[in-house]
Amino acid sequence: MLAIAPGWELRINRGPGWLWVKVERPEAFCVDTPPLADEIWRQLERHFVYRLVLELDDVEVLDSYLIGQIVTLDKRIREHGGLLRLTGVSPLNRQVLRTHGLDGRFCIYGDLTDALMGACPRRPR
Repeated sequence: MLAIAPGWELRINRGPGWLWVKVERPEAFCVDTPPLADEIWRQLERHFVYRLVLELDDVEVLDSYLIGQIVTLDKRIREHGGLLRLTGVSPLNRQVLRTHGLDGRFCIYGDLTDALMGACPRRPR
């Protein structure tokens, strides 16, 4: 576990060709703004991979700062021919992304396995 600011931690795991990072923000009231994009980018470079699954299960609300960090990270990853996939995006946070016009920018998956395998999210028939 990597602490990046008070109340903010990253749980980092590596698999073949992928890094997956769980953002843990146990205190929703935490006002510190960690260098999330920079720290995750350093981890990607350290592991020589540019494919990332960002797990957001513990993020109650995607505020504008966090959205900006994810957009910055996505841009860097794309510039290196990589992929960013999101998991654990609550219905509320999906609405936040939609409100900011970002609902089509990110690949959002139901869980880590689907994100790593690139499976299409299942839709009811």
